[in-house]
Formats: sequence, C-alpha cells, structure tokens
Amino acid sequence: MIIGYARVSTADQNTALQIDALNAAGAERIYQESQSGVSRDRLELAKCIDTLRSGDTLIVWRLDRLGRSLKDLVAIIAELEGKGVGFRSITEAIDTTTAGGKLVFHIFGSLAEFERSMIQERTKAGLAAARARGRKGGRPRALSADQVKKANAMLSDPTITKTEVAKHFKITRATLNAALGYKPT
Repeated sequence: MIIGYARVSTADQNTALQIDALNAAGAERIYQESQSGVSRDRLELAKCIDTLRSGDTLIVWRLDRLGRSLKDLVAIIAELEGKGVGFRSITEAIDTTTAGGKLVFHIFGSLAEFERSMIQERTKAGLAAARARGRKGGRPRALSADQVKKANAMLSDPTITKTEVAKHFKITRATLNAALGYKPT
C-alpha cells in the first residue's frame, strides 16, 4: 500500500498542491496536518507511521514535509526501514525501495552524523577555550566556602535545625545538604 503524508506549517496554508501530487503518485491513503515540522510530536504523522506495515511505502511531496532537520529525517526513515517500509519523496526523487535511493539516503545520514560530530567538536573547543581564559561553566555555587563553614558551625549547635540554617541562607534544605556534601538516601 502507498500511503501519503502531507503537512503545512500553519492553518492559513493548505495541502492541495501536496495532495494532488501524492494522488498522482499513486497514494491510496493520505494523512495530512497543519503543524510546524519543528515538533516531532505530530499526531497525524504518528497515526500514519502506526498504519504502515511491512511492504508499504510512505510517500511525501518534499523531504521538508516529513522533517525539518536531517537528523529527524534520518530517524524517521530508520524507523520506517526497521518496519520494512519503503520511503519516497516526489520532488527530490528519492526512493528507498531502490538501491540508488537507499544509497542517497545513507549519504544523507552520513552527512547528518558528520554535522553532529562537528557541532560536538566546536562545543568542546569552545568550552576548552573558555576554561583556558579562566571561565567555569555551570551555575554559581549557592553557598560560598565561608557560608559553608558558618552553616557547619551553626549545625554544631544541637538546638539549630537544618531547616533553620537553610532559611538563614535563603536556600532550600536540599541545597544546604548538597553544599555540605550530604548525599540523598
């Protein structure tokens, strides 16, 4: 069975062009929705994927109708492949039911992986450069070293509770425990 999926980003747009192209390509059933492609949580897409069975083909008018990023596209196509479902994109002429189509899509997947690796490398390099300039990442500590000493001194008095010490420093009791090095049980 050939199942189509059409999507527009806003309710002001319509899917008529996509529907016509999907019908001309032989779609027997078409799922359509008006929702941004940024979100992977699309109700009609989920229904569409659930409907697909081994041997079926999912067809879209253009790749960007299925996913907004290469990473999302690769994940969706891998999910389809795992179910034994083929994929076709009309505009880009990609058809994973053929050897050439699979090759093209695997090249896309490799590019997505390369892009992720480059982002990770740039992030690590940026963090290393920041550390070299004396910058530390993360949140500032809730209590300074002097405040931790004062908190310990206050807690050495058996009449003072952790809750009172936490209120004194305007922090939660959990934050106080973390600053004092207590681990939750």
